[in-house]
Amino acid sequence: METAIRNYEDVDSWKTVMFLYTSALKEVGTKLEILNDEFQHVHSYNPIEHIKTRIKTPESIVKKLKRNGHETSIENMVKYVNDIAGVRLICSFTSDIYKLAEMIGNQTDLKVLSIKDYIKNPKESGYKSYHMLVSVPIFLSDSVVDTKVEIQIRTIAMDFWASLEHKIYYKFEGNAPDYISRDLKECADMVATLDDKMLQLNEAILACVANQETQAEPQEKVADNMLKEQEELLERTGSV
Repeated sequence: METAIRNYEDVDSWKTVMFLYTSALKEVGTKLEILNDEFQHVHSYNPIEHIKTRIKTPESIVKKLKRNGHETSIENMVKYVNDIAGVRLICSFTSDIYKLAEMIGNQTDLKVLSIKDYIKNPKESGYKSYHMLVSVPIFLSDSVVDTKVEIQIRTIAMDFWASLEHKIYYKFEGNAPDYISRDLKECADMVATLDDKMLQLNEAILACVANQETQAEPQEKVADNMLKEQEELLERTGSV
């Protein structure tokens, strides 16, 4: 990426970088839609409820650079801000998260740069999500540029909590009173309990359906055998 922008003026460099990140979002978004369609085709089930994409605003990029002690420059932006291009996958169950992460990791033209599992290791605030930083090759007319995209995978319940937590903390600019932080953490624990319960219910339903299908198979075989015997009897007696 640094090589791709080195010979441009600031304005043109900014446009080039934004073009690359936007292109990377299209590439990753298409891959995820294909994976979801394939899963539906093979398993008759969609692991992805929603796909959200966004490009970080210039203001957010500058704030993040300053917060982390870096000078504001395009080079620093590309080097130190990993979530300029972001994709968020919303799933029904926590088990879907790890299935999707595995499928994404198996894409040969995506390179997984880092993984942060905030589901097994939640943040102190209670935040839960699965983060993957990947790079995707963008094929231009005269070069190929590897561009970073952050993929966040979370359940509907996790996304609901994170969205409200972000709105609440934004109002306090990260300095919310202790009692609000405490209540938010309690809500995060409730969300985790809900996710666990819904996953247990789903697994129980799948087990019940599988058991019913297993019991139905012998009955179907008996019916098939009876029909076959009846046809053979009719053939022997000359009725057919």
